[in-house]
Amino acid sequence: MQKKRLLFVSANQHINPYPVYPLGISYLHTFLRNRLPHYTIRVFDFNLDTAESFKKELEEFNPDYIGLSLRNVDDVNFYSQESFINGYRKIVDIIRETSNSMLIIGGSAFSIYPRELFEYFNPEYGIHGEGEESLFKLLITLDQSKPDLSIDGLVYLAGGEIHVNGRKHFIKTPDLDFEPDLLEFYWDKAGMVNVQTKRGCPYQCIYCTYPLIEGSNVRTLDPGKIVHTLRQLYEKNNVDYVFFTDSVFNISNNFNVELAKMMIASKLPVRWGAYFSPHNLPLENLKLFAEAGLTHIEFGTESLSDTTLKKYGKHFDVDEVVKVSDYCNQTNVYFCHFMIIGGYGETEASINESFENSKRIENTVFFPFIGMRIYPGTHLHKIALEQGIVRPTDKLLEPVYYVAPEINYDTLKERAEKTGRRWVFPDEDVATAMNRLRNRNRKGSLWHHLKK
Repeated sequence: MQKKRLLFVSANQHINPYPVYPLGISYLHTFLRNRLPHYTIRVFDFNLDTAESFKKELEEFNPDYIGLSLRNVDDVNFYSQESFINGYRKIVDIIRETSNSMLIIGGSAFSIYPRELFEYFNPEYGIHGEGEESLFKLLITLDQSKPDLSIDGLVYLAGGEIHVNGRKHFIKTPDLDFEPDLLEFYWDKAGMVNVQTKRGCPYQCIYCTYPLIEGSNVRTLDPGKIVHTLRQLYEKNNVDYVFFTDSVFNISNNFNVELAKMMIASKLPVRWGAYFSPHNLPLENLKLFAEAGLTHIEFGTESLSDTTLKKYGKHFDVDEVVKVSDYCNQTNVYFCHFMIIGGYGETEASINESFENSKRIENTVFFPFIGMRIYPGTHLHKIALEQGIVRPTDKLLEPVYYVAPEINYDTLKERAEKTGRRWVFPDEDVATAMNRLRNRNRKGSLWHHLKK
């Protein structure tokens, strides 16, 4: 049997503040390699190579299928509002001009905009959400010239209409091997490697797309396989810092405790960070996580006003944020708080309340973002429609923000400075300082160096 050829393409070229390993492609590659031995599979990453080398790869490899992964549609920065759609368009144009390959699009950006991006790029197929089993089934049936159009998450054109299938099935035990060339690049440039411990998010923050990308049903992955991945990274590649890319790490505490105990038992000198919620983080768990190598927490706090937290759909209050911040200081775990200033329901009074409450938290960094990026399918989108900020016909592929009215945004930095705490606004150049540290071979999350 002649081998089929599949080329995965990571289209992401955004590297601020650091380049992010294309983890989804490695999960897909590992899953398919073990199940499609008659396939030759390669990976092309636009963070490592150029458009010219991509053309050469298409001509020489001549793939039967191209799996194009789109990570983000824009930089989610109110100050710059840089869209990535035109860059993706150029990649698709190269594929169409250079190759007769069948194009299948996926990735987190596609999962948010499956219908809109399918219409814009006109691939043969798309897959939204978790891709391993869906892509496997699609390739099998395509090889038989009988594509199964009932596959979970499949996006396809039939009868002149775009169809977007729902998703009922999820996997819990994906294997993960990293691409050697990519691993070397990202470990050198980013100082960390990404790993998942769970998928899905049960929370209902009004602006968030994680439930659209991964679903609301939380699936914890196999802790033994996670530790095996960490061992492989350390013993084969000397990687001793990973970032767990779960939407929120501290969702399933029983699982997290089991994983932490297995990491401690492994005696691997691997440090790690993750996204956390200020909710559901007992001090005893935090101590255990620190013993298991936790060094950095990134809290999705968004506000230090109880009124605004409720408007944002958060499930905790300011006192809980202050308490868990104190826990971090007690356990010597670095932590920062990501904030949204000027989102739905924000007022001058609530902003001033946030600034005032930030004085209750010591030894941290605040990363404020201005306004909320409006994504289709979120509760914020419904609010924006009701208020006439967007129209039902707006595709929202280009950045559109919900920005609370009657706020003096020009004085935000001045007010932040008066708190005596470190506030790093999105237009501040932190990449230069981070890259300087990377050049000194500093690994892991480095934002703690920004503290006052």
